[in-house]
Amino acid sequence: MGRKLGVTFAKITMQKRLTSELGRMSTEEYASSTKTPVWIILENLRSAHNVGSFFRTADAFGCAGISICGYSARPPHKQLDKVALGSTESVPWIGFDHATEAIAHAKEQGFFVLAIEQVHDALGLEDLPCPAAGIALVFGNEVDGVEPSTLEACDQAIEIPQFGMKHSLNVSVCGGAVLWEATRRYRFGA
Repeated sequence: MGRKLGVTFAKITMQKRLTSELGRMSTEEYASSTKTPVWIILENLRSAHNVGSFFRTADAFGCAGISICGYSARPPHKQLDKVALGSTESVPWIGFDHATEAIAHAKEQGFFVLAIEQVHDALGLEDLPCPAAGIALVFGNEVDGVEPSTLEACDQAIEIPQFGMKHSLNVSVCGGAVLWEATRRYRFGA
């Protein structure tokens, strides 16, 4: 038994699981699996590595798909593919010239569109709305964030509460946090 932060816990033996024990699906099984009703919209991401990270995260959480907008790298792309680890083959994606076109498409599919941005009157991530029809989440450029015209096209904005000095997260780290919270709510309840 040990003590950490006033909590008693029992020491357990930890052994990593083998790849064969993870229950990985084939591409065909994944394609027919139930998806989390979350669509991702990427606007002008400078780094192909960040785009690849979104593909990998979308695959991990079973997200519905990704819209890649503006000058964001699109598959096939060497740097994107290196980070995506094959998830560009499992996660559906659509390319758009402008994020506003992707938003219009998402709304036609019934998604409630949320910008992930630090704006006045943004909801905190803890108040993320999860309507049954699903949500589309807009992630913006690593430096400039979501464009003002794109913000205008969104239904609402979400902000991740932060408690340090910088109030800034890498866009793919931000994506991991927001996409996990959305997945948790849709798959396990609020």
